[in-house]
Amino acid sequence: MLTAFARAFKTPDLRKKLLFTLAIIVLYRLGAHIPVPGVSYENVQTCVDAAQKGNNGLFGLVNMFSGGALLQITIFALGIMPYITASIILQLLTVVIPRLEALKKEGQSGQTKITQYTRYLTVALAVLQGTGLVATARSGALFSGCPVASEIVPNQSIFTTITMVITMTAGTAAVMWLGELITDRGIGNGMSILMFISIAAGFPGALWAIKQSGTLAQGWIEFFTVILIGFVMVGLVVFVEQAQRRIPVQYAKRMIGRRSYGGTSTYIPLKVNQAGVIPVIFASSLLYIPALVAQFSNSNAGWKTWIEAHFVKGDHPYYIATYFLLIVFFAFFYVAISFNPEEVADNMKKYGGFIPGIRAGRPTAEYLSYVLNRITWPGSLYLGLIALVPTLALAGFGGANQNFPFGGTSILIIVGVGLETVKQIESQLQQRNYEGFLR
Repeated sequence: MLTAFARAFKTPDLRKKLLFTLAIIVLYRLGAHIPVPGVSYENVQTCVDAAQKGNNGLFGLVNMFSGGALLQITIFALGIMPYITASIILQLLTVVIPRLEALKKEGQSGQTKITQYTRYLTVALAVLQGTGLVATARSGALFSGCPVASEIVPNQSIFTTITMVITMTAGTAAVMWLGELITDRGIGNGMSILMFISIAAGFPGALWAIKQSGTLAQGWIEFFTVILIGFVMVGLVVFVEQAQRRIPVQYAKRMIGRRSYGGTSTYIPLKVNQAGVIPVIFASSLLYIPALVAQFSNSNAGWKTWIEAHFVKGDHPYYIATYFLLIVFFAFFYVAISFNPEEVADNMKKYGGFIPGIRAGRPTAEYLSYVLNRITWPGSLYLGLIALVPTLALAGFGGANQNFPFGGTSILIIVGVGLETVKQIESQLQQRNYEGFLR
């Protein structure tokens, strides 16, 4: 594998793409450390140090996707999260709104318009999330329990607030632009690469925090044990992510003039984890809503006490059970809206394709739906177990909370993006008659 990387750097055009991608990554990480105007850097660092010793699960997901820039309140504080949310919303609306569904079927031109809509929605979401973040920071609720939390934004004038929101929105637009530059002129999908870098940036600090809080051999036993568990989880995730059910498809021969077309055999690859990491993101976001409502509520009602006792800490049985069931539900929900068996069956019938032993048309759609439901069950259970590993298996180690680096969301994204990027580099190497990563 290292030899393949060396050969990639020896190829002039691949070397330019790799160096360009690395340069964009450096710019992205630099922006994640530049504070927003109007923020007290000293007070932020004081509260961040205190928050790292506790559990900031309420903003943990967004903070992870921003590479730690959210709690630092930098110009890239919102990170890639607004774009991810906008992409998911547009994908869901494509099933509901006929106009978007028609654009999707138009091919490249329609996809270009949907991408433009995604950009507009990203900016709108960035304004909303930036306003919420500034309001949370001004009220002191961003770091609950920190003595200087209310002094993070010393000047709370309207002009300062607007300046902070505009800066964060511009930072989100810049992140989106950097991601598109990587897609066009670099290696891999730009948004996925930036997401990969944001998550990987938190690994060293989280691992070192585990070492410092450990008690066995000055924390080194906990440190290496967690790394070993991380390697095992990566191997498991790679195994399941590569697993797929291949549905054989045969195309009948057709005579057009004097030429014969068709007669080939292919297959439809149905992945075991067809939904990817989306169900985990959906479930995490939905579980943050009760804690968010309770945090901003000033009443002492019984419902607030119940939520704080059961749904704020991730190690409560109610939280664990709800989280697991939501992941399973969203796995089936997302697969149902992203893969349409009837559309696939109609396309196969249109081009003369059929599954051996299955009649074309409605029986094919029913068969595909049956197979998809069968393989979605183990996929959804796998997602739920991977997401709960930090809570169930690593509760004895310091820092092993929902935002642990080898947790479900981070590992799924790291492995998924890594596999796709390696495959793209390998394909470009093979096009130039070099050996790829797989021999």
